Amino acid sequence: MARRTEWPGGGTDSSRAEKELPPQDPAEQARAICLRLLTGTPRTRKQLADALHKRGIPEEIADDVLSRFEDVGLIDDAAFAGAWVESRHHGRGLARRALARELRTKGVDSSLIDEAVGRLDAEQEEETARELVQRKLRSTRGLDRDRRLRRLAGMLARKGYPEGLALRVVRRALEEEGEDTEDLDFDGT
Repeated sequence: MARRTEWPGGGTDSSRAEKELPPQDPAEQARAICLRLLTGTPRTRKQLADALHKRGIPEEIADDVLSRFEDVGLIDDAAFAGAWVESRHHGRGLARRALARELRTKGVDSSLIDEAVGRLDAEQEEETARELVQRKLRSTRGLDRDRRLRRLAGMLARKGYPEGLALRVVRRALEEEGEDTEDLDFDGT
């Protein structure tokens, strides 16, 4: 809940921007809100539209302002999706499925999501999965093989990796450590 400040003259203001500016028409308010939100981090059109709606900006005015911001390049959902995929894949090791889910929650159009996650190929995704398993492998030493398998595969599943890929990568890592994986009940393909 926003803190309200009482000013001389009896008025209350709920945000710094509103304190600094006299009352404006809704289009000016919408522009100010969007610029303030875009200052810290890139945002999708939907995120900005939601913020404008929450602040009571009429939908028609919000659409006009957002379209103008797109025209001048301040809002670019395709660039946002590409940067998001790059950052979250390399920084957190997220797989295509998890990245697509995150972008959907941010309101990115499905065709833009497909294009952005499509830049990650299967080899790149598998290499990242191997790196994640290698980092986690040491902390599972001392556990029995099945528990290690579940922990490592579970970690990959939480990051959006398909089950077959996760099991194949974990099995290979365990074999490289000298674990016997012959009797595991999945095919490692």
